[in-house]
Amino acid sequence: MNVLSLFDGMSCGQLALQRAGIKVDNYFASEIDKYAIQVAGKNFPNTIELGNVTRIDTKDLLEWCGKLKSKGIDLLMGGSPCQGFSFAGGQLAFDDPRSKLFFEFVRAKDLLQPKYFLLENVKMKKEFEDVITKYMGVEPIEINSSLFSAQNRRRLYWTNIPVDMDIKDKGLVLKDILQTDHNEPPVPINERNARHHKNPLQKSLCTTASMYKGAGNNGMTIVDRLIPVGEAEEYAHYNYRATKEVYHMEGKAPTLLTMQGGNREPKVATYSAKGGRIVNRRLDEQGVRKDYQMDLPLTPQVEIRSDDKTNCLTTLQKDNVVVEGMTWRKLTPIECERLQTLPDNYTEGVSKTQRYKMIGNGWTVDVIAHILKGIKNESA
Repeated sequence: MNVLSLFDGMSCGQLALQRAGIKVDNYFASEIDKYAIQVAGKNFPNTIELGNVTRIDTKDLLEWCGKLKSKGIDLLMGGSPCQGFSFAGGQLAFDDPRSKLFFEFVRAKDLLQPKYFLLENVKMKKEFEDVITKYMGVEPIEINSSLFSAQNRRRLYWTNIPVDMDIKDKGLVLKDILQTDHNEPPVPINERNARHHKNPLQKSLCTTASMYKGAGNNGMTIVDRLIPVGEAEEYAHYNYRATKEVYHMEGKAPTLLTMQGGNREPKVATYSAKGGRIVNRRLDEQGVRKDYQMDLPLTPQVEIRSDDKTNCLTTLQKDNVVVEGMTWRKLTPIECERLQTLPDNYTEGVSKTQRYKMIGNGWTVDVIAHILKGIKNESA
């Protein structure tokens, strides 16, 4: 099979073809990011890199096909840049130069007439979706990566490949992909946080950490609200706060974005036992302590010790409690690779910043492999 992958990134498509059991004779790739090309070349040294898709001449495309044994491209695949369509990107749609690259996919499809095609993009406004559907000639299917991974990632796929939509959920959650041998330091929830924590942390919830610049808190400390994991995708798109949220290990991660460092990597909650006590405090509507505002009612609050000790034992149970305190840490590049169902250290060899970026830009490999299996099933 001859494959042309536009906007190839780090060649998630080649991994998916491998997992689908499809033999590839020639894999042509169009990509401009030098770090993604480096990673693709490390993992698939036989990749034929073509450079910028906008600079690929029509005559060149036809000339390649004439030299191929099968005289053509069997599969055209790609995920054109999504920033102009996505809710996080402001939905500029076709006014965004990055979104116009979609028409390069259309050009290649119309010129090469591949037997199969697969175009991936984000969930978007129906009016934008209808334009793409018009040019592709097929209605999109929607698949959430959460069926294959511990990540919520809803994507649209326009394809003429017969796809089995009876997909069994693998039931993966964050704890299933966490590393035990990592160097990411945990950041504790301190006493100030405990007083602001209005609701108990529950399973399958993610917590939003507000940007309080406290000493030693790395800019993320106060847990001020809980968001059900099922809503994580919506917050990632609409509110663009995914990088300020800490997710419970019993739930799903949000959609990975094109993170580029600066404390914007996804974060996971972990637990440790801490000593504490229950005290009555006067709090305003924002949960801020106002001890001398006597018109405010007293509210029981758990205050956590900053050390690993317990309080002095007294005759009152409330003076000595054990708190399964929450800490958070950044997800490592390997954990993000696992969320995209990539092999561990697939992106190794470039900086962590570039690893996070290309992982967020990439495909969930097992989703693409599931779609591509339709080719093998059809030819069986």
